[in-house]
Amino acid sequence: MDIPPLAGKIAALSLGALPLSYALNHVSALSHPLGLALMSTLILGLLFVAIYTLSPGEIYYDPLYAVFAVFAFTSVVDLLIALQEDGYAVGFMDFFTKEGEPYLRTAHGVFICYWDGTVHYVLYLAMAGAIHRRKRYRNLGLYWLGSFIMSILVFLPGNLLGKYSSEIRPAFFLAIPYVLVPCWAGMRVFNQSRAPTCCTPNVVQEEQRKGILRRPVDLALVIYLTLAGFFTLFRGLVVLDCPTDACFVYIYQYEPYLQDPVAYPKVQMLVYMFYVLPFFGLAAYALIFPGCSWLPDWALVFAGAVGQAQFSHMGASMHVRTPFTYRVPDDAWACFFGCNLLYALGPHLLAFRCLWQPAFFLRPPPGPLDHHKKDH
Repeated sequence: MDIPPLAGKIAALSLGALPLSYALNHVSALSHPLGLALMSTLILGLLFVAIYTLSPGEIYYDPLYAVFAVFAFTSVVDLLIALQEDGYAVGFMDFFTKEGEPYLRTAHGVFICYWDGTVHYVLYLAMAGAIHRRKRYRNLGLYWLGSFIMSILVFLPGNLLGKYSSEIRPAFFLAIPYVLVPCWAGMRVFNQSRAPTCCTPNVVQEEQRKGILRRPVDLALVIYLTLAGFFTLFRGLVVLDCPTDACFVYIYQYEPYLQDPVAYPKVQMLVYMFYVLPFFGLAAYALIFPGCSWLPDWALVFAGAVGQAQFSHMGASMHVRTPFTYRVPDDAWACFFGCNLLYALGPHLLAFRCLWQPAFFLRPPPGPLDHHKKDH
């Protein structure tokens, strides 16, 4: 892939996290939680100044350029944390996971670090490159927005409600910008103009005349959304301690991780039930009735959200840092993996369908009656 020059500069700047974290790991002053929080704030501030010095034009054109550059740096830090916790790197981020955010050492914390250090990192470089070339990055931005918000919605409440609630340190409050920035970034991304479509009014009318039975792909997606909706509701009831036999069998024989006292899986299932479940219902409606122009955008947002969530949930369910009693049983591994993989792939297929043939979701063109009214 051809990485534009300034995206390359951001990549080089973000890789500065490697020597910096190694050096800071040997600074004794960082053994105090408050000192660590202050040092982290100072580093992020200096990083922003460096980015502004390197590329003031890009920041003036789109301030999100600076956000993506700073987050690219933190993505490298997160990848170092994940690699270190799994034993693939030594001597980089011990000081941070011990005195800053010890909950990053959980299985869930390790996998959100992997996701941030790989998927988010590539998205940051791609979006920064698009800004440099003055091109749209709306679709990438929507996917990132959903993924980023989902990680925050689960990780922060899980830290406060789970067994690590007594381990909250001053560095935890560095998460405040992580809560505020997506709100601002989301408004900017949604306000960007959409890429023009090549659908003529005749194509739109012809596509929107078709019933659901004449659109087999959409019919399959509606069936998927219905089944996924029931699965979402079922797992939500499981973590709410529903007394039925089916819930009891499921939580003990298929997903005992839902009982883990770290609270992340419980929060995840509740977020699914209160946010993803309504979207599944609305998306099924939009696949049946034409002209729901909101679906392509929100399908990308929820694809990113569910992708991030399922990666973290599936990985943590099988990771060695999860106590053995809460890991997926060997005889249920195939069922667990298959169901959760389908749950992750479905929203991505929905987003691909919306981008592939958007005519059904476009606003219907004015009919002959509308033109007749305009002429008079």
